[in-house]
Amino acid sequence: MPFGAGTSLEGHVAALHGGISVDFSRLNAILDVSPDALDCRVQAGVTRKQLNAALRGDGLFFPVDPGADATIGGMAATRASGTAAVRYGTMRENVLGLTVVTPAGEILRTGGRARKSAAGLDLTRLYVGSEGTLGLITEIQLRLHGLPEVIAAAVCQFETLRGAVEAVIAALQCGVPLARVELLNDVQMGICAAYAKLEGYAASPTLFLEFHGGAAAVREQIETMEALCAEGGGGAFRFAERPEDRTILWQARHDTYYACLAHSPGRRNMGTDACVPISELAGCLLETEADIAATGLVAPIVGHVGDGNFHLGILFDPDNPDEVRRAEGLARRTGERAIRHGGTCTGEHGIGLHKRGLLDLEHGAAVATMRTIKRALDPAAIMNPGKMFSADR
Repeated sequence: MPFGAGTSLEGHVAALHGGISVDFSRLNAILDVSPDALDCRVQAGVTRKQLNAALRGDGLFFPVDPGADATIGGMAATRASGTAAVRYGTMRENVLGLTVVTPAGEILRTGGRARKSAAGLDLTRLYVGSEGTLGLITEIQLRLHGLPEVIAAAVCQFETLRGAVEAVIAALQCGVPLARVELLNDVQMGICAAYAKLEGYAASPTLFLEFHGGAAAVREQIETMEALCAEGGGGAFRFAERPEDRTILWQARHDTYYACLAHSPGRRNMGTDACVPISELAGCLLETEADIAATGLVAPIVGHVGDGNFHLGILFDPDNPDEVRRAEGLARRTGERAIRHGGTCTGEHGIGLHKRGLLDLEHGAAVATMRTIKRALDPAAIMNPGKMFSADR
């Protein structure tokens, strides 16, 4: 079982049957950075914050931001996404190549530094998202981006959840190049504002926005987005332009997990995620809120609304079997509902242990092909056994 920073949420690193846990925390060297080619090569234990601190002097950054200070190897293994995916993509788009140790002990290098290739099967994409079930990722070649000239963050609060989602849909249809756009429902916003001590914010559906580019381009983006939000019932923008103010704002978003725990002392937070086509997001979210209300549990919603990804933080008492049952049922139905809406049971957390049944529901007969690949590459089933598939053999 490969172990990065332990930030995974679906049981990826649990040793279900004993075995060997391979700790990557000290395999943390930044091997090469090429500012001219906008790429770098790092070892798997490098964390995203460590990498961005090293890149800042070259005017570069790595944009995939899942919130937690995860390792790059773990992010590749789970095909991580994050708040900036709407503009910069996920790990799938930002990994150029890998070094993988196979179950047979061979060292395999996939991909390269070229931005595209038509040579052979795309093994890089096979291993990105494989959750440690096919081999150990030890090095990653990454695509980098230049730091924008201007970064402006804003918050807009809405009368309704549907209005907030429709404003984002309109922005995407108009081609507004949003760098980040996060949706917090009324429950989550109230909890976050209290935890982060954000003054003057109501417990109502809220968009956190960020704009990147030149000064004129950012002004144009903001003006367009203000008009679209107003049409959706949004209020006046509140801006955070200084780096320290943006940090406070986005830290409040990233601390949703801890804010929920602080809101309900003694309860645990069962985090789950799903992703649907953006056109289905409003309807899916409203159905999910109705489902939450029927359970009697507190389960705030936050989402990378620009790509249809959303998360629930389901709060439950681990010593109350009925609450555990209701929480697990809500998490399962959230995945099932997303699939019915043409989406996926997980946009970025991965399958791990908890969503194995949903993988079968989503992909049907294709799971048999996945198992065939697993058996071919790992015939002894030694790589992260019990994860992703209901059976390794």
